[in-house]
Amino acid sequence: MTAAPTIANDIDTAPALPAGWRWAPFWVLAFVALWPAPGVAEAVLGLGALVALGRLLFVRFRGGGALLGAQAWALTSVMFFAYWLPELIGAIDAIDRTRAFREVASDLRYLPFLWLAAAAVADARGRRITFGGLALIVGAWSLDALIQAISGTSLLFAGMDAAKLAISGHRLCDANDYLLLDRLGGVLGPCNLKLGVVLASLSPFALYMAGRRFGQWGWLVAAALIGLVILLAGSRASWITYGLVLLLSGWRLLGRKRLLAVFALGAVLLLGLGVVSPQVRERIERTTHAFSADRDGVDSALSGRGRIWGAAWCIATSHPVNGVGPRGFREAFPACDPESGALAEWGLGPALHAHQIVLEILSETGVIGLLLWLAGVATARRAWRYAEPAGRRAAEPAMLALVVTVFPFNTHLAFYSTFWGGATLLLAALYAGSLLGRETPAPVAAQS
Repeated sequence: MTAAPTIANDIDTAPALPAGWRWAPFWVLAFVALWPAPGVAEAVLGLGALVALGRLLFVRFRGGGALLGAQAWALTSVMFFAYWLPELIGAIDAIDRTRAFREVASDLRYLPFLWLAAAAVADARGRRITFGGLALIVGAWSLDALIQAISGTSLLFAGMDAAKLAISGHRLCDANDYLLLDRLGGVLGPCNLKLGVVLASLSPFALYMAGRRFGQWGWLVAAALIGLVILLAGSRASWITYGLVLLLSGWRLLGRKRLLAVFALGAVLLLGLGVVSPQVRERIERTTHAFSADRDGVDSALSGRGRIWGAAWCIATSHPVNGVGPRGFREAFPACDPESGALAEWGLGPALHAHQIVLEILSETGVIGLLLWLAGVATARRAWRYAEPAGRRAAEPAMLALVVTVFPFNTHLAFYSTFWGGATLLLAALYAGSLLGRETPAPVAAQS
């Protein structure tokens, strides 16, 4: 059998971005840094997509190798279409067809932005700025959250809230939202309690930078500080995600014995926080309900997700080919609710999404959607397998961040939502660009 061809890419000698594109890493960082202000972040993404597409059209896509290698162009595009085509096919006979096609049309803006993001990390300078900047963002958000844990106030969020009030006369969050705060909100605030999930997904960038610059002790200190914030942020899904990050990033750096000690220390820290923090204690107690023999105990441990997953499976089997359309879960939920009429763990109203990536894909885009997603996963895995070792080393942080974000044995945010869909696609682009880079110019002798 003939072996598959190796993807040729000397990532360490890839040429720098053309002068007109040197701003690309900073645009990516601005998009991430502005996640606490979703409307502004979306404007940055949309404007970046328009600028990138405009420049490409102006040169009629000539000289594309100066931005990305051919394999990087292909991988970035394939991973986008593995996300976008399922929602297009699902929108054909969606429950809310107007909304579904609006989602499909608006998500097209991601493609040129993903090209921009991939190009931003396709050389050493771009990776240094982008990955280093993401590490600094994670560090700043973590320190700010620790200050909130001590003082009760997130300085970063308070500053943005004050700026919003001065500009528009409205706050980022209603005063009543602060009364409902049951976990650490940090820079994202009490209206958007996703800090733990976001930090867990972005933590590989911070841990890799700490390990590379300061060795094992740097990795350990960074892991402890970020881990403390993730525990206080309260999302058990983020605990699982971060545990995977520690396992996969610490295995080679620390070795098996030291890594086991890290997890043992983490368990002690979790139990200690359970004593002093009512929020952490409540989540530990809720988790223990899973060991009860009855269905209600398991559903309580899952915060009502057992009921949601039952409804998601019902929706998937009722619409097996192409699902109910992107973001159509909430409309389909009442007809498949296994406990219709009973008060749900999450309160009033239908569940908004499936809270699990495979069930979300199946229920909203059907078997066709799942096959397209799996095709994207297979393509990304094949690219990793046949990439040069230098490319794999360069892409490790982005690869790990993407893997733990889509890890199927966990609960998830909605991948077809604007916020988490954009975050996941960004990680995919950073993976593709850093793995495959730009085309290395051929030697002069070969060109003549």
